[in-house]
Amino acid sequence: MKNWRLIKIIEDCGAKQMAIDEAMLVARSKGLVPNTLRFFTWKPSAITLGFFQNLDQEINIDKAKAMNVDIVRRYSGGGAVFHQDELTYSLVVSEKDVQKNIFDSYKYLCQGVISGLDYLGLKAEFKPVNDILLDGKKISGNAQTRKHGVILQHGTILLSLDVERMFSLLKVPDEKMKGKAIANVKERVTSLKNEFPNKKFNLNKLEEIFSLGFSKTLGINLNKGNLIAEENKLIQELYLNKYLSKDWNYKQVYKPL
Repeated sequence: MKNWRLIKIIEDCGAKQMAIDEAMLVARSKGLVPNTLRFFTWKPSAITLGFFQNLDQEINIDKAKAMNVDIVRRYSGGGAVFHQDELTYSLVVSEKDVQKNIFDSYKYLCQGVISGLDYLGLKAEFKPVNDILLDGKKISGNAQTRKHGVILQHGTILLSLDVERMFSLLKVPDEKMKGKAIANVKERVTSLKNEFPNKKFNLNKLEEIFSLGFSKTLGINLNKGNLIAEENKLIQELYLNKYLSKDWNYKQVYKPL
């Protein structure tokens, strides 16, 4: 079995979390660290914007500032995502260790989340391109990018979802349709608290369960580790000069480091 690094839950702001993900990718591409799985949470709540999206078109910026919700552009593609009550994971993996086809790689890597849900007694399934469903309802969305021979994939495990708050922050093309959109999301999205309304989840226990899920399905040993000095140095640079900057967050396309 291959040895991977496991980094325990990090609670921090959106810009710092995205800086950590990219720094891990760079470190992996240089062979400084092994394939890595980490978990994290968002403080404060945040909206992440897909790499190719236009911030002004997608997000009510003034509302987000008033509600103390961070806004940050991801290094990966996809749509805008509201992060509040969730456990988030990210993986940095050498492309040599995963199927080259992007659809197959999503299916392969998402099995860790599916297996973790199975440990909780929930029978989930992978839905192409990058969703995980419970009885037809989405509980996990995932996004991916590939740079320098390394795959970065991150995804959500929803603990709960405040749909009204989410739609107060995300722009809807037709405001008259907002009520219908909210109802549609409530019908199509679920969470652990929806599935277990009387259960209180411990994040550290969930991290342990989903770590087991990834270990089992990917056939790996997860060894607890820390970010190395080179990663921490790059994290600070990316955090201050990229992920906090208007140059990165407002531009539709940005040339990565």
